[in-house]
Amino acid sequence: MADQLSNKIMRRAFVKTVVRRIFALVALGGMIYGLVALVYASKTIYKVKENYAVVLERFGGMREAITDIGWHVRLPFFTRIEQEVSLMNQVLYLGGTGEPMRIISQENVALWTSALLTYRILSLQTWAIENLNPQELLSGDYDGIVKDILQAQKVDQLISDRESIKEKIFLALKSRPINEGGPTLEQKYGIEVVSFVLKETRFGDKLVAATEEKKRRELIAEAENYAADQEASRIRKLYAAYLEGIQALQRGLGSKDGTTDTALLQFLVQQQWASAYEKNQTGQNTMVLQNTQGNPTVALPAPALKSPVDGE
Repeated sequence: MADQLSNKIMRRAFVKTVVRRIFALVALGGMIYGLVALVYASKTIYKVKENYAVVLERFGGMREAITDIGWHVRLPFFTRIEQEVSLMNQVLYLGGTGEPMRIISQENVALWTSALLTYRILSLQTWAIENLNPQELLSGDYDGIVKDILQAQKVDQLISDRESIKEKIFLALKSRPINEGGPTLEQKYGIEVVSFVLKETRFGDKLVAATEEKKRRELIAEAENYAADQEASRIRKLYAAYLEGIQALQRGLGSKDGTTDTALLQFLVQQQWASAYEKNQTGQNTMVLQNTQGNPTVALPAPALKSPVDGE
């Protein structure tokens, strides 16, 4: 009986020991985890990834760019990670957004355009230490240069000559000073302009509708001009036929020395002779004589007198 009681007491003591050890291990693990979480949250131990860099601010106010890849340790409360900068190719949209931007051409015509700049940071000292909010500053200078060049172009160039305009803007972004005598984009921000793409250049919807209406009116005008040319050609042919008829009549009735020309002209004016011959279905030709001033002078032969013999 005593042995059984002793065994129960030993088992209970063993269980209590195991439970206490388990709780101790759990508490120790929680403390370790909390310490690691605290260190990670405070970034006392931080990692620099490939093609990334970290700008570290030290207690004395000095700022330093850390570019070595791997894990690094810093003193908490005496140093601060200011920012993490990507050294990979980055994009910058015209106007800060991928949506088309409204510009005014040289002829004061509104167009919509969108563009994309690709750049890469070369100097962290210039980009992150010498410039406050460099991304915002770069966006403003980039928009200004691109808009200056685009709005100095004519509408037909912006639509049909996009390739040369794109290359012109690219060269300006790489080598043109932001202001006369000032630095270029690459010098001011410590970057390399990799590429520039002019994505879209188009008219507004209202201007497109107006252009279509203008084209429609031009087509109507061309049709009217063609009809007028055809009418003028028909009139010239009628005039030529009229003139040919007059000349034929003059040759047939006039004399070779021209003595009858004046009389023939007066006759035509007096009678207002029509300019054409009209052919009917039976193949007969009818000369049409018109006179709106009065009845034509027609001399009829005198009636023959009857002789006494005929009267009988």
